[in-house]
Amino acid sequence: MTSRTISVLVVEDDPVAADAHRAYVERVAGFTVAGVAHSGNEAIRFCRRHRVDLVLLDFYLPDTHGLAVCQALRAAGTPVDVIAVTSARDLAIVRAAVSAGVVQYLLKPFTFASLRDKLESYARFRDSVARPGEVSGQADVDRMLATLRTSEHGSLPKGMSAETLDAITAVLADAGEGLSAAAAATATGVARVTARRYLEYLADNGLAKRRPHYGGVGRPEVRYVPAG
Repeated sequence: MTSRTISVLVVEDDPVAADAHRAYVERVAGFTVAGVAHSGNEAIRFCRRHRVDLVLLDFYLPDTHGLAVCQALRAAGTPVDVIAVTSARDLAIVRAAVSAGVVQYLLKPFTFASLRDKLESYARFRDSVARPGEVSGQADVDRMLATLRTSEHGSLPKGMSAETLDAITAVLADAGEGLSAAAAATATGVARVTARRYLEYLADNGLAKRRPHYGGVGRPEVRYVPAG
């Protein structure tokens, strides 16, 4: 881990999400939150006035797009790195983010473990490129860049896959009245017990909420709705 604390600016217009992201960052050793900005222009001004190493940047901001913030920071020569924290899944946006110098791309909703993995791999990357001198060859460059690429599988409990979690999360996002384990199983093609495990995982990590549904005689059915 890096020997110097990494200063982070959280850029998120939703106050609840901003507080959650701040709390997540502060739980990771070696990182500190320099501030929170709720708009693109506020983020740009903050980076001009304060030392910031890393920006956790939402793309859908009330005054501008996150990509415009990246471009403004680069144009001003502001020496910060950017991790996109966004629900934008459009491949054109992903390509544009890479072109704008975004070092990592984290899709919402995400767990603390997913963000922690991104931050820790970023810290290892900073350590690897902070040394003076030159690389000995292509293998060194490849190894340094590889530290930015982490696998989400390592963040999940044993027996769970990132692909199934993404599928359950996508179905949940479209469930306006809430989603039962049975409905999630039908929509994704997994067993009901499997769907319930993933929904419980999302709820335990603050990405979903449990709501009892009283539809008839007997115990109420548990339905899940997206958090926030």
